[in-house]
Amino acid sequence: MEVRIKSLKFNADEKLLAFVEKKVSRLEKFADNQGAVDVTLSLMEKPENKSVRIQTHIPGHELVIERTARTFEDAVTEAADLMKEKLTRAKEKSFEK
Repeated sequence: MEVRIKSLKFNADEKLLAFVEKKVSRLEKFADNQGAVDVTLSLMEKPENKSVRIQTHIPGHELVIERTARTFEDAVTEAADLMKEKLTRAKEKSFEK
């Protein structure tokens, strides 16, 4: 699974990129035929608000999660956890068909 990370309005440091890569790469366990995962990190109007958007595609589903938090780490963790749940539900739905 390929993780593509894009940062808007700032330059992400290596430590943040490694953290995002580690958290998002765990999603591979929850979907067998998952393609690339796009992660967008952006600063909001207020400096204490960091926004994360995780987007992926599995056959029949386009999954997107957006979260905002005080730190990128919190936002990435929360978004990745929600994406795990969404992937699990999508996988269960595909087995029902």
